[in-house]
Amino acid sequence: MRAHGRARGGAALTGAVLLVTAVLAGCDGAPAPSSPQASTVYRPVDWKRCDAPEGGTAPGPDWRCATLGVPLDYAKPDGETTGIALIRKPATKKSERLGSLLFNFGGPGGSGVGILPRAAASYEELNTRYDLVGFDPRGVAASAGVRCRGDEAQEKAYREVDMTPDTAEEEAAFIADGTDFGAGCDRLSGTVLPHVGTANAARDMEQIRRALGDRKLSYFGISYGTELGGTYAHLFPKTVGRVVLDAVVDPTADSVGHARNQTTGFQRALENYLKDRGQDPAAGTRRIAALLERMDKDPLPTASGRELNESLAVTGIVSPLYSKSGWPTLTAALDEAERTGRGDRLLALADSYNGRDENGRYDTQSHSQRAISCADAKARPTAAEARALLPEFRKLSPVFGPFLAWDTAGWCAGWPVEGEHDTPEASAPGAAPILVVGTTGDPATPYEGARRMADELGEGVGVMLTNKGEGHGSYGESACVTSLVDAYFLEGKVPADGRTCS
Repeated sequence: MRAHGRARGGAALTGAVLLVTAVLAGCDGAPAPSSPQASTVYRPVDWKRCDAPEGGTAPGPDWRCATLGVPLDYAKPDGETTGIALIRKPATKKSERLGSLLFNFGGPGGSGVGILPRAAASYEELNTRYDLVGFDPRGVAASAGVRCRGDEAQEKAYREVDMTPDTAEEEAAFIADGTDFGAGCDRLSGTVLPHVGTANAARDMEQIRRALGDRKLSYFGISYGTELGGTYAHLFPKTVGRVVLDAVVDPTADSVGHARNQTTGFQRALENYLKDRGQDPAAGTRRIAALLERMDKDPLPTASGRELNESLAVTGIVSPLYSKSGWPTLTAALDEAERTGRGDRLLALADSYNGRDENGRYDTQSHSQRAISCADAKARPTAAEARALLPEFRKLSPVFGPFLAWDTAGWCAGWPVEGEHDTPEASAPGAAPILVVGTTGDPATPYEGARRMADELGEGVGVMLTNKGEGHGSYGESACVTSLVDAYFLEGKVPADGRTCS
C-alpha cells in the first residue's frame, strides 16, 4: 500500500493506485524554462495487430498496438531511445470522430496497454467519437518495465519484514529491506531508473499526441494519472484539449503529506463502512486495531500454509475499501479472522492488492510504482523521522496510521536515484478548462486534494466537480458524473465550477 494504490480494470479505475493522478500535430508545447523541449523529437508509429501478453490473451481484432521511440533522456534528444508501448481502439462512428482519447489508470505503474482493453466497455460512449488509446508509461510493463526482485525474495519480505516495527531489530530489518529493494532496482533496471519520473512521462505524452496526429491532447487521468495530467498541463498548456482528472492526487503534498492524506482517507472510508454496517465507528476501529495488534504477535493460519501477519492484514483491509462494492467482502474477511481465527480471506485480498497470483508469482506494478515515486520525490525521511510521526498518525488512524507513518521511511530507503522535487508543479496558465472530479469518500486520494488541484491549475483552468459518494474514482460509478464527463468530452460542455453530484 503506497501513494495512490494499484491501478485496476473496471468502471472506476484506480490506482494506484496508485494516483495520482490527465487533437493534433504541429503545435509546440510550452515547457518550463528548465525543461527539455519534448516537441523537438517527434517520431511516427507503426500500428500492428496486438500480440498476447505473457500469460494472457490478445485483445480483440479491433485493437492495434505500437511502440513509440522517445528519448531516454530528454536533455539528449538525439541520444539513446526507449520504447513506449501503445494500444488503440478506433472510434466506432468514424464520420463523427473527434480524435484520440489517451488514458492513464493510475498506480503509478499501471499498464494502460493491459488495462484499457479490459475496461473499454466502461468507455463505450466515448469510443463512439474517440479512438481509445492506452500506454505503458516509461518504466512500466512493456515500456522497459522496472524489475527489482524475484518472486521468492518478495514472498520472503512479505512474510518476514514487519512493516510497523516495534523493536530496534525489526526497525533495522525494515530499513534494510527498503535498501535491498532499491539496490535490486539499480542492478536490474539501472539504465532506465534515473529517467522514469512523472515529468518525463508527461513529455512522452506530448510525443504520443504528435504521433497520433492530434492538435490538442484529450486525456482521461485517474488516481496517479491526475498527477501525470497536471504535470502535462504545466509543461504543455497550449496543447491541452479536453482533459478530465478523476480521483485526484493532491499536488501540494510531499511524501509525508501523501501518507497523512491517505491515513485520513482510509480511516474516513473505514468509518463510513462501519456506519453502513450499523456499527459505531470508534468502537469498530478499536476492535480492528486490537485484531491487528494480536496478529503482530501471533499471525493467523491459512489453508495454504502461509500465515497472515499484521502487515498483510492491513493490506487486506485496504483493498476492499477502494469501492463500496467491496464492503461485503471486507465484512466476510473480518468475520472470518475475528470469529474463527483464520486469515484466508484477508490474505487473498492482500495477495490481489500485492499482485500475487495463485502460483506465487508477483507482477511488477509495485516495482514501477516505487521507482516512479522515488524518482519524483526528493524527500528521504529517516527511521527517526518516521518514528516521530507515529503519535500523530496513530491519532488519525490506529488501523492505518502506523503502517503509513513507517512507509515514509521504508519506501525510498537508500534509493540509488535522487528525486526531482518536493511537490509536483500543476499550474497551467492559458490552458483550456480541465475538469477535476473529487469524491467525498475517496480513501486513496481524499477529496480535499481535488480542490487543491483545481486551485493549482489556476483560475479559469481547474473546474471542480464534486461527487458525494464512496470509492476511488467516480466515472462509471455515479450516473451524474458519467453524464457530465461524457458531455464534456463529446460536446465540449464544461460544467459550472463547483457543480455537485449526489
